[in-house]
Amino acid sequence: MTRAFVAMALAFVVPGAGHFFLGRRARALAFFAIVAGLFLIGISIEGGLYLLSESRGQALPQLASVASMGSGALYWLGNTVGPHGNIRGATYEYGRTFTLTAGLMNLLLILDCFDIAWGRKS
Repeated sequence: MTRAFVAMALAFVVPGAGHFFLGRRARALAFFAIVAGLFLIGISIEGGLYLLSESRGQALPQLASVASMGSGALYWLGNTVGPHGNIRGATYEYGRTFTLTAGLMNLLLILDCFDIAWGRKS
């Protein structure tokens, strides 16, 4: 049980780290590349991050913020030092969608770590 939660925590902090911890080295590298790639593409095309501070109490932006936070350290790093997007840019919403997708993908990978650690999946 502890192994599953350690893997899940590692997977949340760094995409792919949970799979690496569980001995799935090739998957870990592929998953890190996918999540980091989506996130970096989103930031590079002037996309911003969904932020709880900007949601103004609305349910859908809050849900999008929590989903974006699923990318773990990438989200926190992007929020702290990265650009916050150019709302007037033509690709702003596309970029936000890429960063949102990176977070959702990592949340699914966290659940995958849980299944592998419990022996439900190989």
